[in-house]
Amino acid sequence: MKFMAKEVATNAGAMYNALTNGSKIVGQIFADTDFRIDGEVEGNINCKGKVVIGQKGFLKGTISCVSAEIIGTVEGDIVVTETLSLRATAFITGDVKTKVLIIEPNAVFNGACSMRDIELGTVKQ
Repeated sequence: MKFMAKEVATNAGAMYNALTNGSKIVGQIFADTDFRIDGEVEGNINCKGKVVIGQKGFLKGTISCVSAEIIGTVEGDIVVTETLSLRATAFITGDVKTKVLIIEPNAVFNGACSMRDIELGTVKQ
């Protein structure tokens, strides 16, 4: 199943995609702009922008994106070309590949981390 999310305009006029609390997607998500998840996703996310997993957000699958902010729960691997931020309420089970990793106190990260220059889906040597 391929899912293309609806784009939403913010006050600043920027476009982003959102999955609200109480919603669930089973399948792959492909997004050209930022994507925020406050619901539940069972599948992989491939985003050309920033992925935000909100405090009530849950993802079981992999994330591949430019930058990410995890406030909720992720069960799966994360590949981020720039910055990955794990907020205090984040709970991550899986391996991480990123250029910059920020972990707030009380965030839980169970997995391995590789920090190098990365292209989406691959690691540059």
